[in-house]
Amino acid sequence: MENRDLKKEYEEMINENKVFLFMKGYPDEPFCGFSMRVTRILNELGIRYGSFNILEDMEIREAVKVFSEWPTYPQLYVNGKFVGGCEIIEELYRNDELEDVLNEE
Repeated sequence: MENRDLKKEYEEMINENKVFLFMKGYPDEPFCGFSMRVTRILNELGIRYGSFNILEDMEIREAVKVFSEWPTYPQLYVNGKFVGGCEIIEELYRNDELEDVLNEE
């Protein structure tokens, strides 16, 4: 078995799209309610984003939690920086702050 550079894989994923979501499932088929809630918000705002189904790769699933220092999914990144999980995204959305975060350069 080859040695993977999990940090490099993680960094490539979060930097390949301005907005990136580590989630359970896929944007058109979330596998959990928290992932569904975040994808609904992003879709409602018309945000284009990349995503990765963390259930497909247990090594990445565990590594992302270490790199972000956040224990749960989904995890949203903007411009390569961790923004938060479902509750944080919903709070930013309710307070009309999420669009500003998503549109930062």
